[in-house]
Amino acid sequence: MNLNNIHNIYFVGIGGIGMSAIARYFNATNKYVAGYDKTQTEITNVLEDLGVKVHFEDSVANIEERYLNIKETLVVYTPAIPKTHKELTYFINSGYTVLKRSEVLGLITKNTFCLAVAGTHGKTTTTSILGHIMRECNVPLTAFLGGISENYNSNLILNGSEVSVVEADEFDRSFLTLSPDLACITSMDADHLDIYGDASELVKTFEDFSKKLKANGKLFIKNGLPLMGITYGIEDDSDYTAKNIKIENGAYVFDVKTPNALLEKVQFNLPGRHNLSNALIALAMAVEYGLPQPQLTKALASYKGVKRRFTYQIKTDELVFIDDYAHHPEEINAVHQAVREMYPEEKVLAIFQPHLFSRTKDFGTDFARSLSQFDEVKLLDIYPARELPIEGITSKWLLEQIDNPKKELISKSEMIQKIKQSSAKIILTIGAGDIGAEVQKIKQALVNEN
Repeated sequence: MNLNNIHNIYFVGIGGIGMSAIARYFNATNKYVAGYDKTQTEITNVLEDLGVKVHFEDSVANIEERYLNIKETLVVYTPAIPKTHKELTYFINSGYTVLKRSEVLGLITKNTFCLAVAGTHGKTTTTSILGHIMRECNVPLTAFLGGISENYNSNLILNGSEVSVVEADEFDRSFLTLSPDLACITSMDADHLDIYGDASELVKTFEDFSKKLKANGKLFIKNGLPLMGITYGIEDDSDYTAKNIKIENGAYVFDVKTPNALLEKVQFNLPGRHNLSNALIALAMAVEYGLPQPQLTKALASYKGVKRRFTYQIKTDELVFIDDYAHHPEEINAVHQAVREMYPEEKVLAIFQPHLFSRTKDFGTDFARSLSQFDEVKLLDIYPARELPIEGITSKWLLEQIDNPKKELISKSEMIQKIKQSSAKIILTIGAGDIGAEVQKIKQALVNEN
């Protein structure tokens, strides 16, 4: 399919973080873009500010006449959309070209030099670091991010079309539509078992992804993963390794040993060893791409992060409020490590909203273990996203497994009151559901009180 012959792009589920990045891309390249989403959000508001028409009622009558031209319209959808969706059903039954988001990303990046970031954790941060440092080196790239970059206030970095930087998403095996020149795999922890059935099938799919590299392509892997490639790791014997790590003024300062050189006194401003690992692999991929190392280290020092990835909402001597997207036990462990490293003497309150009934069921024991590490734990009800309830799987069921005397189940309406009642200096909101929509309310209430 030649995208040059397509003038109209219609998105079913345009407000998703990955979908909206592609919508922004097409809008910036002078295509007509419109779409549907279930809920009005900050993302859809920004799209509308850019001139993209968005509606929120599933009705064929809402589709503008321009997009009824079958030959000149491409329809893009997300697998999160139910099969009963009226607009999507109409497009499929009427003979339109209807593609998943991942297939469209594969088409966009097909004729570019593609750098792809895969892994069950760390994709968004790594992709945004890589996109930023390459943009700072003035590479003619387009980077599609799975989160909002603090540097660009966008999930799209657009500086040309010769190079693409993308998240390679394992959900629904989406990343198998890509053919990267350089790719990395950050982790292969069990996840999305509603799709894969068991962890071995997930690992096999990552192996399949590793075979999607173009001829002469290079694969980078976190040291210890059961694949062959260029290795990276923290204070180990990897091909790329971070050494001599110190914390100075709340930032990491470290050296990077590459196969051919030593980069000294590299600075990175995000806390947490997981983020340090993300920075290291982004640097490694950029070095292998051929960018000048002094320029890369300067660019890394100016990286600000991704919204909802260990994002400081309040940072004073009296109170710290951090928001994070973590929704898997290993991600919660990473948040815990980061906060303990930064604030080893302080009491920490974690408010967690579980995401998906299936994930809660599959990893209940691991969630309980990771959450038990905090000084206080408060659970919200499970955010269902695309799922129907599973009998017996509730936040109360999860709470009972948490080994912590200061634990309780709360509602969103109680959250602010419960935070104010706590003596903890460090407040964490954690989860991938709609807990993110509560962050500004919490911040405002805490700022007003202090």
